[in-house]
Amino acid sequence: MQLRPNLFRKLDSGIALPQGIDYPSDDASKPLALLARCPAYAPTPLRSLPELARATGIAQLSAKDERGRMGLGSFKALGAAYVIADDAVQTGTDPFAEALHGITYVTASAGNHGMSVAAGAQIFGANAVIYVAETVPESFARRLAEKGAKVVREGAEYEASMAAAAKAAEVNGWRLLSDSSWQGYTDRPWRLMQGYLALMAEVADQIADSPTHVFVQAGVGGLAAAVAAFTRKVWGDAPGIIIVEPDAAPAIAASLTEGRAITTTGPVSIMGRLDCKEPSLIALKGLARDADMAVTLSDDAVARTLPRLAAHDLETTPSGGAGLAALLLSEPHRQALRLNESSRVLAFVTEGPES
Repeated sequence: MQLRPNLFRKLDSGIALPQGIDYPSDDASKPLALLARCPAYAPTPLRSLPELARATGIAQLSAKDERGRMGLGSFKALGAAYVIADDAVQTGTDPFAEALHGITYVTASAGNHGMSVAAGAQIFGANAVIYVAETVPESFARRLAEKGAKVVREGAEYEASMAAAAKAAEVNGWRLLSDSSWQGYTDRPWRLMQGYLALMAEVADQIADSPTHVFVQAGVGGLAAAVAAFTRKVWGDAPGIIIVEPDAAPAIAASLTEGRAITTTGPVSIMGRLDCKEPSLIALKGLARDADMAVTLSDDAVARTLPRLAAHDLETTPSGGAGLAALLLSEPHRQALRLNESSRVLAFVTEGPES
């Protein structure tokens, strides 16, 4: 495990970004209002893990368990589907099932984001086209098709499939719905990240004592930035916010260290949903203000922790367990992370084992 200790305390204006990049939202009221109208919605559990807390020498460990979120198996159910629902509401059409008839959403996905796009489109009468790379398992492509999406294979890696999706949106007049953001593309990813705030509003209702530390994994950074923004709004500056990434794709860590958006290079990581070489600019702006430290983990280190999590009924993928893995591997870095016997840690199991 490697730390970026120079991040401890806010960087804020120390990040150079293009004009027009907003901070992430910290207001959960709008997504909560929409979710209240969804029969599939129910809060996911906040798991107390006293045995793991004792084993890591801290007072309390809570894990937000997103594995059963709305039947889609991950927190991503709160993202793209929320944007599509918001679009449907704005049409004023009744019934909702026909609100987006004739509209096509297109994206690239290596996993759960595509399922959220497909599910949202299906509910509101839209079409979904999901571009996937050659490395994406056929089982996942079948799951997308079962949700009514058209699946197109393009490119050897996610970046190539994303470029193909963006081109298809431009050529066909489709709505590009990425979970990342870049210069000139910010509205939908900003709203998508707003959807993630619902899980933090649930945490605020569920948790007994405010956390002293928040460990949250990052791919392009959308979830991490939403978690961090809400944490600062509700609990202020007190909690330390630790961002966890694969060492093969330290896009957030490298960008915050350099003070500008960095595209990283590296091998393919088993933390596939976190294997993002380029950060979302909205997320990066928020994390520059709100995060305290970045941690990078090797594939081997995360793989070693998964059986331990499964033994506590937390079976998940390397991506889903990365935040907890960083805590479990923190012993040599306790002082830098400011962990002690009084620490209360909040972490996230972001997806199920077959997501």
